[in-house]
Amino acid sequence: MRKYQGIAAVGMTAALLVGLAGCSGSSSSSADGEQDGDSVITYNSPKEWGNYGEVLSSFTQETGIQAPNDPKNSGQALAAMQSERDAPVADVAYVGIAFAQQLTDAGLLQPYAPKGTENETADLKSSDDLWHTVHTGTVAFIVNKDALGDLPTPTSWADLLKSEYHGKVGYLDPSQAAVGYSVATAANLAMGGDLDNWQPGLDYLGKLKDNGAVTPAQTATAKVSQGEIPILIDTDFNGYNLKDKGSNVDVVIPQEGSLQMPYVVGLVKDAPHPNNGKRLLDFYFSEQGQSLFAKGYMRPALGSMPDDVKSKVLPDADYERAKTVDFIKMGSEQKSFIDLYTAQVANR
Repeated sequence: MRKYQGIAAVGMTAALLVGLAGCSGSSSSSADGEQDGDSVITYNSPKEWGNYGEVLSSFTQETGIQAPNDPKNSGQALAAMQSERDAPVADVAYVGIAFAQQLTDAGLLQPYAPKGTENETADLKSSDDLWHTVHTGTVAFIVNKDALGDLPTPTSWADLLKSEYHGKVGYLDPSQAAVGYSVATAANLAMGGDLDNWQPGLDYLGKLKDNGAVTPAQTATAKVSQGEIPILIDTDFNGYNLKDKGSNVDVVIPQEGSLQMPYVVGLVKDAPHPNNGKRLLDFYFSEQGQSLFAKGYMRPALGSMPDDVKSKVLPDADYERAKTVDFIKMGSEQKSFIDLYTAQVANR
């Protein structure tokens, strides 16, 4: 495993990032301004997720193409695309990297290399250009300090098992959401497991459930700000965005370690608006698009975090505890993990 390289140095995995100027590179597969219709549909793009609301509205302002937000999570996007295989609705899909291989194996994507993605390293894109990493996040605790009252902010996975946090912890359902599976992977790594041995993480998650943890299926950051889930194990960028909106929250990278999470995008096979989909993907990887993702505290695939954003996040030392794994293998192990999780944790 490789350690996370920190904000100041690269903002993502080692050797991935280049200057944002690289976003302007050419691609023979570009849509080149062609347009089919006045809309583009992208699955799994909740307005409140990172800065997706502004990303899509800015694309519309630039192109005149309507790009509505979509509330699905990664698992729901995959299920919808499978059911719509013969008559696709979506043009672009966005999922956690653990779902990338499932989209590929199901034949739900078509090749397209957005401008700039030639600068990405091979481990964060498919060799046949079916998907590319657009940004990353890190598994973190988002803690509503007001909801905790006099309780201290937990700083470790072990803290979450303490009786004083009973019923105060949540994370997204690992069987449905990519971030939930990433949380489970992070916990497993922190407990000494790996992609070949899930038992340490399953034992931990079982204890967490016994301590009253909840596992919603949908993005749950609003529940944190409202105090309904005082401690959400989620992505760091969702915590930073809550702070920007005035919530009294802490963002914590747990002491035992965490996981970096790439998110990927791809063009849907037989998309109803393929040229619009290509234009949207080009926008994602443009200097403007990458900067908008960074504004939402998502670590851009092409470039580093801007200084004004970097000053608002945790220091490099905290992110050195976040690791990377073989993400393709992580995806291939997902079904096996879900079976184990369902039997040992969900049905506990």
